[in-house]
Amino acid sequence: MAVRLPRPHRFDVWAALAGLLGGLVLWGIGLAMRPAGEPSVLWEGRWPVLLPLAVTTGCELLRRAAPRTALLTGTVAVTADVLTQGNLATVVMYTDLMYAAVLYGTPASARRIPRVTGLLTVVATVVPYAMWREPEALLIGVAVGVVAFAPASTGLIVRNHREAAETARLRAEQTALLAETDRVQAVLAERARMARELHDMVANHLSAIAIHSTAALSLDDPGTSRDALTVIRENSVAGLGEMRRLIGILRDGSADREPAATPTLDGLGALVAGARANGLDARLDTGGEGTGEAVPTPVELAAYRIVQESLTNALKHAAPGPVHVRLRRADGTLVVRVTSPYGDREGPRAPGSGAGLVGMRERAALLGGTFTAGPGGSAPDGAGTAGTGRGGAVWTVRATLPLTDPTDPAGPGGAGRLTEGDVA
Repeated sequence: MAVRLPRPHRFDVWAALAGLLGGLVLWGIGLAMRPAGEPSVLWEGRWPVLLPLAVTTGCELLRRAAPRTALLTGTVAVTADVLTQGNLATVVMYTDLMYAAVLYGTPASARRIPRVTGLLTVVATVVPYAMWREPEALLIGVAVGVVAFAPASTGLIVRNHREAAETARLRAEQTALLAETDRVQAVLAERARMARELHDMVANHLSAIAIHSTAALSLDDPGTSRDALTVIRENSVAGLGEMRRLIGILRDGSADREPAATPTLDGLGALVAGARANGLDARLDTGGEGTGEAVPTPVELAAYRIVQESLTNALKHAAPGPVHVRLRRADGTLVVRVTSPYGDREGPRAPGSGAGLVGMRERAALLGGTFTAGPGGSAPDGAGTAGTGRGGAVWTVRATLPLTDPTDPAGPGGAGRLTEGDVA
């Protein structure tokens, strides 16, 4: 099986060519590192110098693609060059191989090579001086340090800087990714909040319009049609006003628009009165919750919207009979309970999408409360059988909202992290 050699980097090709040409120029002018006849020169003559030069040049082509192989082969070549008259270009290229082996090699090689070269430098300094007792012997250690330890240390420093820069880049990318995730979650949360608010503000009016317009089209009675058109106009004007206030809140720089006041429990009377004007037999029993001890604003808003949506659903789907709205305090919570007759309905029915139940459940969950809705339970005391649908069944909406201030970190269900906008 043939072994495919890695393709050299373009810079490595130019570096190899530059080293080869420089070595040939030095060889051509006869400039060697040691004179002929020196005892350390085993291969005399000019031609033996070219072999280590050629091998080191080939190693330069692999300095980035295979740094470990290039360094090992280059070490053999520079050792052979020491036994000849020597070529400066061969030594310079070897220092580059040492630098590249630390910079581009494996992490283990990057840690090991500077230690080994440092130890060799110490040995090459101490041993010759101990043997010959000549100051010139220290130059051997200096030469080893310049050729091996210095480039290895430089490569390690550059590698550490690059790894630090890469770590910082990855950390910045991670931070940007987290920021983008937070931004997307904030946008989704804001869209959900706007959807709940828009649904609760407008659905009641549009449901009344749909029901009364259906009645006006179904009955050929001028009086009934006129009454239906009157209700349709009132709900259209009210719904348009709600839409304008919502648009004013969403529009940036709308200094000329006053934001809509946050609904409170004191507004439940007007809300129930509006439901009665739309033809719903609605009855309210707050037990003084609207005028007694203060209720946190987010809890008031959530209770108001839950009652509003329950009345809207009763207007669209409930059987004939009274609808009871009841608010009570119990064990540090505000309990909202709305019951309506459950059964087959005669007459016009407005379409529903189920978004109202989802919105009510989300409002209760954001405050750390509970929410249930479905057939079951019984009508409040005193309602009699007139308040139930076919078979005495009722549809019950029940929400339990903690009265702990949502700005308190000790609030239940993590409500301390909520703001008024979260439950809006």
